[in-house]
Amino acid sequence: MSSGNDCQPQALTKPALGEKEAAELVDRVFGLKVSWIRSLPSYDDQNFHVRVSAEGADEYVLKITNSEDSQATDLIEAQTQAMMFLSAEGFPSATPYLTKDGNIMSLESGDTRPGSKKYMVRLLTYLPGIPVAKIATNAQILYEIGKLAASVDKVLSEKFQHPSVKSLHRGQFIWNLANVPLLDQYIYALGQNKYCAVVEQVIEQFKGKVIPKLSSFRACINHGDLNDHNILVDSSSASLENPQYRVSGILDFSDMSYGYYVFEVAIAIMYMMIESPDPLSVGGHVLAGFESIMPLTTDERGALFLLVSGRFAQSLVMAAHTALLYPENKEYLTITAKTGWKHLMTMFELGQEAVEKMWFETAQAYMHHAPA
Repeated sequence: MSSGNDCQPQALTKPALGEKEAAELVDRVFGLKVSWIRSLPSYDDQNFHVRVSAEGADEYVLKITNSEDSQATDLIEAQTQAMMFLSAEGFPSATPYLTKDGNIMSLESGDTRPGSKKYMVRLLTYLPGIPVAKIATNAQILYEIGKLAASVDKVLSEKFQHPSVKSLHRGQFIWNLANVPLLDQYIYALGQNKYCAVVEQVIEQFKGKVIPKLSSFRACINHGDLNDHNILVDSSSASLENPQYRVSGILDFSDMSYGYYVFEVAIAIMYMMIESPDPLSVGGHVLAGFESIMPLTTDERGALFLLVSGRFAQSLVMAAHTALLYPENKEYLTITAKTGWKHLMTMFELGQEAVEKMWFETAQAYMHHAPA
């Protein structure tokens, strides 16, 4: 869910390769013969699941980055190096298959016409598992996701070093939670929508109550998009009534940027609410898992409600904006909107105090019987 380094609305050139062209690309750039290929859904890049006739690991994701983001070579380098680093640290993260020239990525033309757009191409190991969006989440996996969010940020911030890491300072990046105020210029995409008022309220409260506190939050590198489609799980128990899940994959590092620890837990809470039949209860379990690794400060906890609300606003407004640019991809782009508006409205109807009470009491209960 990347795009938006430039805070001005813009039409991205999303890659539009057919399966045959994508297979030829894998052969030409990586020297692998594709035996099976299918398109995967994507926000503004293009992804393919491919199987190749080769020794060892034979399933990959071909990731073709949109033309604008493809120009940010250092940023894509940083994201890919971070994935490799996390994999080496024991996290279930994909790693790149090297090009024939021994590189982790390659800038390629979309077609043979003169002046055609260029796209950054990577071939990443395919991670097994089911997206969280497709399971009935329970307290156990929500806790694990919170723990994962804190662990990823902590190890990246404390140990990840690479010359390209400076590119993660993305000042005007629309998906960084600090930039909720930038949504002002995208609200037009909602039209005369009845939800405009609540988004405007989120933005104003964010400006008044969160922005002044940013300097008191603890800074880190954020994955930035631990949503229910970017976390894969598998079941580690035979019990159908109470399955125990473990995280088997972390996907899509394109929203990585410097931010704050509390941003990551807020983002995870918001996305885990989307599919839940009891969305308001989700936050406490995710928070408990996060705080088992990285306890929040008083200021950070005090901002959590507005940070979760801010991420809802970002997701809903930017989906509406991007759907105007790519009407053919509207169904995928507006996945979150189906329930997102309802959850945001419910949060504001209940109010910050009531929602926080629910989250904090649930998290507190884990202090007395923390999972093993």
